[in-house]
Amino acid sequence: MSDVARTTEVAAVDSPAIIEPKRRSFRAGVAMIDRYSWYELVGLYAGLALFLMFVLAPFIEGFMVSLKPLSQLFSTPYSFIPENGSFAAYSTMWTTVDGLGRYIFNSLFISAVVTLAVIVIVVPAAYAFARFQFVGSGVLLGMFLAVNMFSGAVLLIPLYRLMRSLGLLNSYWAMIVPGIAFLIPSSIWLLRTYMARIPRELDEAAWVDGASRLYTLRRVILPLAMPGVVVVAIMTFIGAYAQQFIFALTFNSRQEFMPLPVGLFAFFGRQEVLWNELMAASFVGILPVMIIIVFLQRYLVAGLTAGAVKQ
Repeated sequence: MSDVARTTEVAAVDSPAIIEPKRRSFRAGVAMIDRYSWYELVGLYAGLALFLMFVLAPFIEGFMVSLKPLSQLFSTPYSFIPENGSFAAYSTMWTTVDGLGRYIFNSLFISAVVTLAVIVIVVPAAYAFARFQFVGSGVLLGMFLAVNMFSGAVLLIPLYRLMRSLGLLNSYWAMIVPGIAFLIPSSIWLLRTYMARIPRELDEAAWVDGASRLYTLRRVILPLAMPGVVVVAIMTFIGAYAQQFIFALTFNSRQEFMPLPVGLFAFFGRQEVLWNELMAASFVGILPVMIIIVFLQRYLVAGLTAGAVKQ
């Protein structure tokens, strides 16, 4: 092809008549990938609304029940919006159940200790499974998954005998030790996956500079894996907060060590159930967990979406 023809072709490609429609499309905000049509958007938002309705409906109904007087709970016709609703149940529940504040403190204390212990154990374990290929590593990971397949109710009798032989019954440890044991396997899987995405070149660079394995984990890997550690901590705290009922009911009979799930049974009387105060106490009990999630939300989102974009 001659230089004149090549110049003519380049001029034709770069001519304003051809480039102008592309510029107009860019200025109009047209995406490179086709956007959803209107009926696809309607279906998408309708599906999301239906999903949120099923997820949030029990919480909304429970909150409305906490605002209703006890005489209106089973009145006909049913009224979703309470008549003469008030927050009286949120103040009377403290006098109805003696030691309710202690129950909430016990739940928070047990969950915090379980979370701290799990993080201390899981961080080096996840690093070892992510970096080392030792004999039996795959078998151990498979056993961790197998542990999660068993419910705590299946192991209550052997756990009770173990707690009794160790002298841990009727104490905080009777709920802390089983909580740690059941939450470690899933936490190792979650954090191992996160640490495996961290480039190995960082470890090698630290070794070249004379850093030890522990120093590399503490100063190089752990700061980069902090979003994943926060995710594991939040999931562990929620899991420890939710699984206290069965362990406390079996391994503890002293009121001063009872967590909130067992303490809520005090609202079930012989003649009637104080549903409004029960719902109010339940919302007050989950409020600390919700506050923790709100404050750590950005770390939670960062940890869950890490690795979505390939480096």
